[in-house]
Amino acid sequence: MFTIKEIPKISEAEWSIMKVLWEKSPLTSTEIIQALKEVTSWSPKTIHTLISRLVKKEAIGEKKESRLKSFFPLVTEEECKSTETKSFLKKVYSGSLQMFIANFVKDEKLSQNEIEELKDILDGKKDS
Repeated sequence: MFTIKEIPKISEAEWSIMKVLWEKSPLTSTEIIQALKEVTSWSPKTIHTLISRLVKKEAIGEKKESRLKSFFPLVTEEECKSTETKSFLKKVYSGSLQMFIANFVKDEKLSQNEIEELKDILDGKKDS
C-alpha cells in the first residue's frame, strides 16, 4: 500500500468509481458502468475515461483475464478519506483541526447522542 503522501489525489467523479470498487471488487468496466448507471447520467465512455485515469494514478489496478479486464482498488477507503481530510483542513482551515471542529460544532445542530460520541472520542485522545 501507499504511505499517506503517496495516496493519489482523486477527483469527485473518480470517488464514484472508487466507492463501487470498495464495495465489491474485482469488477469489469461493464459491471462498474452498470453499478453507476443507477446513480449517474454518465456515458460508458466517460466511465472508461475515469477508470483509465484511476489506473494511471495507481488508485486502482487491472487484471486481464482472457479478453476481459477486471479492476480492483490499490488504496483503501480509509487511506483516501484520511488524505482528503488532511487536504481539506490544510486548504480551508490552514491545517487547524481545532478551528474546523469549533466551526462545525457552532454551525451544526447536534443531538445529545452525537455530543456524547464526540466527548468520548476526545476523551480517548487524552489517553493516547
